Amino acid sequence: MREHLKLFLCSTSAPDITCYKVLIDHLYHFEYYYAMLEIVTLGNDILRKKCATVAVFDDKLNDFLQAMIVTMREGNGIGLAGPQVGVEKRFFVCQVPDQEPFIFINPELIGTSEEVIPYEEGCLSIPGIYSDVVRPAWVKVQAWNVKGRPFTIEADGILARVIQHEMDHLKGVLFIDHVGEKKRTRLIRTYEKRLKK
Repeated sequence: MREHLKLFLCSTSAPDITCYKVLIDHLYHFEYYYAMLEIVTLGNDILRKKCATVAVFDDKLNDFLQAMIVTMREGNGIGLAGPQVGVEKRFFVCQVPDQEPFIFINPELIGTSEEVIPYEEGCLSIPGIYSDVVRPAWVKVQAWNVKGRPFTIEADGILARVIQHEMDHLKGVLFIDHVGEKKRTRLIRTYEKRLKK
């Protein structure tokens, strides 16, 4: 079963929610399935695409988002967006220390602070690479939950940072795009060297 799932995922360049639901229906243990989501890494075109709005809120969507949460945790990450697992849809999940996980669907940034602060960021799609990025210290976001109900949240600290980082993914923007060209080139070269080892 494990090899069959790996083959399915590797042969699907941009799997949709329906594809993953087919796998869910054939697994005895959801946690086993959830761990199989593969994270897209730098170089895959989907990371540079703008995501489409989610129109249907159903069990398949919820199942997939729950799978993303497990995948994020197993990757020791604190945020994961749709395109990072091959889906061009406007949603992401995140979980910062000592808090429950958040799910954001069709999020919109409706307010930010004038204060901006630097903070070191990394990304599950560019493993092993880190850099300081300057972002607003506080944000206000409107989004929808898995039941299709709107909510608004205000965040600061690490949660504000993660929200902004993941919302960038939905626009095809990576954290390395926020640094100077020379530094970005250096970071990409470092990443490529790590792949060759």
